[in-house]
This record gives sequence, structure tokens and C-alpha cells, in this order.
Amino acid sequence: MGESSYREQALKIYPWICGRCAREFTNSNLRELTVHHRDHNHANNPPDGSNWELLCVYCHDNEHQKQLDAATGKGSSPASKDHTVATHNPFADLKERLAKKPPPR
Repeated sequence: MGESSYREQALKIYPWICGRCAREFTNSNLRELTVHHRDHNHANNPPDGSNWELLCVYCHDNEHQKQLDAATGKGSSPASKDHTVATHNPFADLKERLAKKPPPR
């Protein structure tokens, strides 16, 4: 099965929505929706589409970058010592701030 035919088949099977960010696509921007091989094996193209998912070009690039980072050891998990998790929530008191009257100008 060739590259264009598995893409065409995937576009017939799946809704035109990115499987990561849920961005919806139409004929006018369909070129930005790609077929990602779940097992990263581009030769594994079962006719039922079970090895495919549709991803926008940005999410597809991100998916492959995560794989490269993991393979080279550059990726860090939240549990790693060099990775800190953000704890600040800039919206924590948003409701109270919005309830206050603005200061006079």
C-alpha cells in the first residue's frame, strides 16, 4: 500500500479531527492533517487503519520529537531530578479579581 493510498484510506475511515489537539479540518486545510503510524512503522498499514491516527502537522511533529528525545535520553519525566513542575496558578484568584470593582481612573 503506497503512501498516498494509506492517507486516502485513513481520511475515509477517520473523522477529519486531530487526535491530539482536536482541531477540525475541512477540504481547504486538509493538507495540514497527517497520518501518524502508532507503532512508528510506516510499512505497517493494516486496511482497518488500526495503526493510524490523524494528527495535525504540529502535533505530528511533536509526537516524533518526543520519540527522538526518548531515544537520545533528552526527554525528561516529571520525576527526574532536573525537571521541576510548575506550581504557580496565575488564575487561582481570578473569580475574586473579576468580582472586584476596577479602581477609578
